[in-house]
Amino acid sequence: MSGQRVGYVRVSTLEQNTERQLDGVELDRVFTEKASGKDSKRPQLEEMLAYVREGDTLLVHSMDRLARNLDDLRRIVQTLTKRGVRVEFKKENLVFTGEDSPMATLMLSVMGAFAEFERRLILERQREGIAIAKKEGKYHGRKPVLTPAQVLEVRQRLASGANKRALAEELGVSHETIYKYWREGANGMAQ
Repeated sequence: MSGQRVGYVRVSTLEQNTERQLDGVELDRVFTEKASGKDSKRPQLEEMLAYVREGDTLLVHSMDRLARNLDDLRRIVQTLTKRGVRVEFKKENLVFTGEDSPMATLMLSVMGAFAEFERRLILERQREGIAIAKKEGKYHGRKPVLTPAQVLEVRQRLASGANKRALAEELGVSHETIYKYWREGANGMAQ
């Protein structure tokens, strides 16, 4: 292969360490993501997909680092190999070139299905843990982003025609937080 050796590294949280995934592998460029693999809407993944060219090799520690969803995994690998990019998964010791054997295609599907299954198990355990903590009175959800006084001010300003995006920036909260309080205020007034 005459192209570049490009690495893609992903961890789910900011606290997790990315160092071990492609440690010791010689690469020309590395795209590092600190985001969930639940879908393929990830900035570094999208940047990597736009960056790689025919003849390049993409190296990923394991399939679940590239995608936790079987459909996404298949689509990403097929997109890359159709463009002439070789895809290597180090942990599984699998390589995809677009001229893959039926066994390699089966392994992609089986290993991808396990990654998806593992993600669903994690979510199920999380839901069960939250339910138990709620029942024991130990879980009360996320702490409110705004104080009750701030919520009242937000609703008053929105009722006066304040710009939602500008208000969000001013308060240092997400746009969705402002929309949530706006919707709740509108529903409260309709009753």
